[in-house]
Amino acid sequence: MSSNIRAMVTNVEVENLDDAIPLYQDLAGDVEVHRFPYRELELALVGPFLLYSGPLEKYVSQNATVIVDSLPPVLDALDKAGAAILEAPSEVPNGTRIVARHPDGSVFEYLQPRV
Repeated sequence: MSSNIRAMVTNVEVENLDDAIPLYQDLAGDVEVHRFPYRELELALVGPFLLYSGPLEKYVSQNATVIVDSLPPVLDALDKAGAAILEAPSEVPNGTRIVARHPDGSVFEYLQPRV
């Protein structure tokens, strides 16, 4: 059986995207930076780093973003484990996402990218 997980992206809170991006580009190598808004936040995907800035007190802090091929198996596994869905599946600029708190207290965003 193959994994549904494609990659994990570390979430990094920064004060200013423009100031932070050069370091993360150096760390990730010569990668393209993808900047995009999400609600009131500014985000930048730099290789395996998702930088975000803005009024963060309005959002649930997440350990990481897990990129998956399909959300239904994730929802099944979370339900079976007794996880709490904090944000139901919703469309975002780069795909469909959910946010869940695992029984151990960790919080992950699961993202199924647009094809």
